[in-house]
Amino acid sequence: MRMRHYPVLLAGLTFSLSAFAATADQWTLPVNVKKLDNGLTVIVTEDHSSPTVGVSVVYHVGMRLEPKNRTGFAHLFEHLMFQGTPNAKKGVFDTTITGGGGRNNGSTRPDFTNYIETAPRSALEPILWLEADRMKTLDFSPATLKNQQDVVKEEIRVNVKNQPYGGFMWIDISQQAFQKWENNHDGYGSFEDLENASLDDVRAFHRDYYGPNNAVIAIAGDITPAQGFALAQKYFGGIPARPTPKPTDFSEGLNTVEKRIVQSDALAQVPAVAAAWKIPPRGHKDQAAVAVLAEVLAGGDASLFYQGLVKGREIALNVDTLFGLTGPFEYDGPTLLTVFALYKPNSSADALLKAMDEEIAKVAKDGVSPATLKRVKTRMLADWNNQMESFINRADMMAKMQVLWGDANVVNKIPGWIEGVTSEDIQRAVRTYLVPTNRTVIDRKPAAMIAASSNASPAPAGTTK
Repeated sequence: MRMRHYPVLLAGLTFSLSAFAATADQWTLPVNVKKLDNGLTVIVTEDHSSPTVGVSVVYHVGMRLEPKNRTGFAHLFEHLMFQGTPNAKKGVFDTTITGGGGRNNGSTRPDFTNYIETAPRSALEPILWLEADRMKTLDFSPATLKNQQDVVKEEIRVNVKNQPYGGFMWIDISQQAFQKWENNHDGYGSFEDLENASLDDVRAFHRDYYGPNNAVIAIAGDITPAQGFALAQKYFGGIPARPTPKPTDFSEGLNTVEKRIVQSDALAQVPAVAAAWKIPPRGHKDQAAVAVLAEVLAGGDASLFYQGLVKGREIALNVDTLFGLTGPFEYDGPTLLTVFALYKPNSSADALLKAMDEEIAKVAKDGVSPATLKRVKTRMLADWNNQMESFINRADMMAKMQVLWGDANVVNKIPGWIEGVTSEDIQRAVRTYLVPTNRTVIDRKPAAMIAASSNASPAPAGTTK
């Protein structure tokens, strides 16, 4: 997070039947996959509608896999990847890409770290050279490490510590809802752990997790599969595979007792609630149903929570949903569906949760009407297709699906999964997951509001105030 349909197997390659095979309702993207001898998986999706390309390199490492007592290390390392190598000093990566009319970025998530670029087709080879160069090694130095430790700490100050509500709806709620360290620690990072990271830690992390066998590269746009595979072999084929540590077991079942926490926020003007439920693991039959359910409940002004809590009962000021730091199909471990809402100071978290439960109970009892289901699916599919229009997003999503699902063609399956969700599926999901015993709640109140409430409370018998 820097500031800033049916394949044919032939000779180890997977080719789609046509560049844009589609039904009347579904846009099917070409997915061509090859694994190099060193374990690097290469994906090419061809589209000559623009003389540009999008590139994504996704490593199968994120917050869940970082070392204990090194919270935020995966995030720190993402920053270090932009600090240069022995062959391309600091600044060369960014200036080479932006100087040619492109742009780039990177982000850290629980189950992956991704590095993305988009540029004119003529810049593809320099981009691949740069990505391969930093896959081989980095310019490890005490000065670089200290500089990026300070940068990450400043990012935490700006985005969390000095922001109203901070990251309580994804950092704090995870700490309360999950039991295992891999899932509940602060992946953004603690200052103490960041400061204790050493150069040996950095070198070991790059060695263990940034080898070609732990990565996927996807290229989308003005390139053929044969050209893309040849370029990947040219720039990445000589990088040797490296052993990758076996991940710990970070699986968790649903919670069985509701948990409620009250927090004070010195910067907030109005109170807020984060209500989170554990949801099914990746690949579960209910995953798509939960994705659609989230839209039914809080996907825009027509959603049940907006109509019922913001407009109807006038308790909430806004309402939104989160799937941790990812989307509903972009995770590979325990994840939460979180509803985040600001509520009026003259109301309460209890009133807001009661109103949520009433709307949830309606869905559990009656399901979702055909008109509502059609509207929600149409919105979701439109958002999905709009996202896939961009070459950089297209490459990134394919690389992430390959890393998480082992199948880049999931990008073509997700629309069908959404379309296939029925009212009965949503009812089953509501009754299984959106139950009080599986819920964790944080009531985040302005510090002044808590102080006023404390001062107004009657003194216990036999005491004075």
